[in-house]
Amino acid sequence: MTEKTLNNRKNGMVVLLLLVLVYVASVVLFIFGVSYDILPLTLISCVWFVFGWIFFLGLKVLKPQEALVLTLFGKYVGTLKNSGFYFVNPFCTAVNPAAGTKLNQSGDVKVLGAKQPSGGVDVSIDIPTKKISLKIMTLNNNRQKINDCLGNPVEIGIAVMWQVVDTAKAVFNVDNYKEYLSLQCDSALRNIVRIYPYDIAPADEGSLRGSSEVVAARIKDEIQDKVSEAGIEILEARITYLAYAPEIAAVMLQRQQASAIIDARKMIVDGAVGMVEMALERLSENRIVDLDDERKAAMVSNLLVVLCGNHDAQPVVNSGSLY
Repeated sequence: MTEKTLNNRKNGMVVLLLLVLVYVASVVLFIFGVSYDILPLTLISCVWFVFGWIFFLGLKVLKPQEALVLTLFGKYVGTLKNSGFYFVNPFCTAVNPAAGTKLNQSGDVKVLGAKQPSGGVDVSIDIPTKKISLKIMTLNNNRQKINDCLGNPVEIGIAVMWQVVDTAKAVFNVDNYKEYLSLQCDSALRNIVRIYPYDIAPADEGSLRGSSEVVAARIKDEIQDKVSEAGIEILEARITYLAYAPEIAAVMLQRQQASAIIDARKMIVDGAVGMVEMALERLSENRIVDLDDERKAAMVSNLLVVLCGNHDAQPVVNSGSLY
C-alpha cells in the first residue's frame, strides 16, 4: 500500500460559506413558496433542510503534525497530512485502528472531563480520535527480565523515539501499529540482550553496562528492520534501566565488591613494591647505610607490611646496635 497525499482539498472555508448561503437561500425560498403557494420551491427547501447537513460531514480540520487516512466504501482514497481546513467527499470515512490503544507512551493521554458532583474529583474520559499523530513519540516499554549471554537474569528497560512516516502502511499493513511497535520492541530487546554479558567478561567484545551506546544502536536497527513495513521510523533507542534480577543481585554485588577489593590490593602492592625499590636505591646511592642481603630482605618485609597493611603500623625504636 502506497501513501497518497491529498494536497488540493484545502477549500473548507469556501465550501462552508457556500453551505451557509445555500441554507439561508433555502429559508428564503421556503418562506416565498409557502407565502405564494409555490409547491416546487417548498419541496426543494424541505429536501435541503433534511439532507443538506450531510455536506457538513465533508469538512475536516487538521492541526500541524496530524494526518487523516480516508476511505470511500472500503477503498483507500488518500491521506490529509498538512494542517488546514479541508473539504472531502462527505461519505469518506477516516480510518485509524490504533485510535483507542493506550500504551505507556507519550501521546496516549486522557482528556479531563466533568467533575463528579459528590466529591468534586476529576473524571478521566477517553476520547479516541481517528487522526494519526505525525509527531515524534516516546514509547517506554515495561521492564523485562532477560538472560544475558552468560545466563544471568537481568532486568532492562528501553525508551524508543519513533514517528509515523507512511500513514497508509501504518493503517493497512498491520492490524494496530502501536501494539505492533510495542511487541517488536520487546522482541528486538530480547534478541540483542542475549548477545551481550551484563558486565565485562574475558575476551569481551562489549557489555550491557559498559557498551550501552553500542547496544542501544543495535536495538534501534533491530526494531527498524521489523517495523519498516508498518510505516514507522525509529529515531532513537535508549536503555533507561539496567540491573541484575533481584534473585541474584546480592550475589553479584558481593562478586563486584570482591573484584574491587582485588583490584585495589593489586594497586597497593604495585605501589608498595615501587616505593621499596626506590628506598633501597636511594639508600645505596647516598651510602647512608650498607645492608647485606639478609638485612635487605628484612627491610623489604617490614616496608611491605607497613605499606600494605590495613592498619597504621606501630613504631619500634631500636636504641641498640644495628646488628
